Amino acid sequence: MKNLLKHINLPEDLRQLKAEDLPQVAKELREFIINIVATKEGHLGASLGVIELTIALHYIFNTPEDLLIWDVGHQAYGHKILTGRKDSFETNRQLKGISGFPKRSESIYDTFGVGHSSTSISAALGMAIASQLKGEDKHHIAVIGDASIASGMAFEGLNHAGVTDANLLVILNDNAIGIDPSVGALKQYLTNVKKGTQKQDNIFEALNFNYSGPIDGHDLPSLIFELKRLKTVKGPKFLHVITTKGKGLKQAEEDQVKYHAPGKFNASTGELISKSSVSEPPKYQDVFGETIVELAKNNEKIIGITPAMPTGSSLKYMMDIFPNRAFDVGIAEQHAVTLAAGMATQGLIPFCNIYSTFLQRAYDQIIHDVALQNLPVIFCLDRAGLVGEDGATHHGVFDLAYLNCIPNLVIFAPRDAIALRNIMYTVQLGIDFPIAIRYPRGRGHLLDWKKPFEKIEIGKGECLKQGTDLAILSIGTMSKNIEDAIIDLDVSHYDMQYVKPLDEGLLHEIFKTHKIIVTIEDGTIVGGFGSSILAFANSHNYKQHIEVLGIADEFIEQGTILQLQQLQELDSASITKKIEDLLTILHDS
Repeated sequence: MKNLLKHINLPEDLRQLKAEDLPQVAKELREFIINIVATKEGHLGASLGVIELTIALHYIFNTPEDLLIWDVGHQAYGHKILTGRKDSFETNRQLKGISGFPKRSESIYDTFGVGHSSTSISAALGMAIASQLKGEDKHHIAVIGDASIASGMAFEGLNHAGVTDANLLVILNDNAIGIDPSVGALKQYLTNVKKGTQKQDNIFEALNFNYSGPIDGHDLPSLIFELKRLKTVKGPKFLHVITTKGKGLKQAEEDQVKYHAPGKFNASTGELISKSSVSEPPKYQDVFGETIVELAKNNEKIIGITPAMPTGSSLKYMMDIFPNRAFDVGIAEQHAVTLAAGMATQGLIPFCNIYSTFLQRAYDQIIHDVALQNLPVIFCLDRAGLVGEDGATHHGVFDLAYLNCIPNLVIFAPRDAIALRNIMYTVQLGIDFPIAIRYPRGRGHLLDWKKPFEKIEIGKGECLKQGTDLAILSIGTMSKNIEDAIIDLDVSHYDMQYVKPLDEGLLHEIFKTHKIIVTIEDGTIVGGFGSSILAFANSHNYKQHIEVLGIADEFIEQGTILQLQQLQELDSASITKKIEDLLTILHDS
């Protein structure tokens, strides 16, 4: 049979085909994605689950005139391939390549940039109202998953859309799983709808949407028939589509969590390519996961909370052992923070584990519900700093800056797995303030990390190497890059540990004994750790040259973490060169 996908570069090419040819296109599109993701890595299951829906949408609607928005964007690979990026798809998520998520600057078909969930309905409604005001006759389609629609922002969008006559179609891609299985009462409601056992009124009809479905999201004729019909229906519409995440790859259908982003695998068999059996240091998320279980066994007040990331944060370990004390609250970061605050008022010890970039979504709750009331909530910020191939939407580089200005909040960044264990041990002994503990994606460097717990003094830094003239002040795991960079250099290195409160006693000692100060962080230069050191020097009238190294004032693209560190000059080789240049200037002056 001839290859149809080879001749499809844009949706207008797809629309030239007969409807009976589309299942062949779906088969080829699945194979295309599987073959490339098998070697290049990326998100797999979500895109495989919406192949038929993607084809039907571009076949029936006149994209890009009609505006199509993919929530989160994990499921948009098929969309990218059909909209002019087939030949560049193998660069997906790589440095200088195409983004793993829809991105407005990349294509006219990417109508709204996404990476975080639950924004599609609000954005599509904004576009639909704009079309009305401009007198345009366009369709506006938001494709949202069952995990994302349970988020507060999605409900806010539905609530507003229901009192408009905007030309909006919300498509619920219901597969009962986000990155982990969906949770909550809405998930149960949708399950009942699918089974035909739901007794109550339809929740979407109650919000004034014209509801249709549920229909089989892998049945192309049914999808095409229903989308054609919905084009003729005015006002807000809701189509409920049932899909299987990972459809077309047996292992991805059977293990939907693992095959969300499986790494490298055999494209023919679907089997994951086994990693080296060499003993490796643990991932920071696993240090958290194992340590909270260890602590929870001896302290019954400890609670774990995560917004929809039990596997990614490794809170799953605690959920398996203490199911009544560990909570996946769904994609609901605001709720997660205030839930933790409520628990803290009652004497519990909540560890609220949220990716750095997702905590941005609960900023008011950190301030209003936690810090203002000085409640002892423990924020564990996973994926802090540069995260790699997920790119600009996921880099956790803003947390030091956005938390730094909040009164009462302590900010700690462990330099290694031992420090992460010890700060978790320390805070569960009892604190009377909130604390943010931030650590990166990926592995540390210590194999022997399960040491006996030691209490860490709040607000104190440590001298890791004593030298002369130049002092490097670091925060967090950047310490290892610096250690490697200065092996042969006569300089001092201090792990300050806390961005807030700063160890002012240690800082006075450093400033009185060194001529140049260098600060290094894997957060933004604007407003972060280095800014605090500058403010300290200014308030105490120190005149030394202070060099602030960190993430530039720009959004950082995707690439490997090492590639991005090199671009930001935060890798060991770049740090060595910077320090040598400063020492040359110092000795020449």
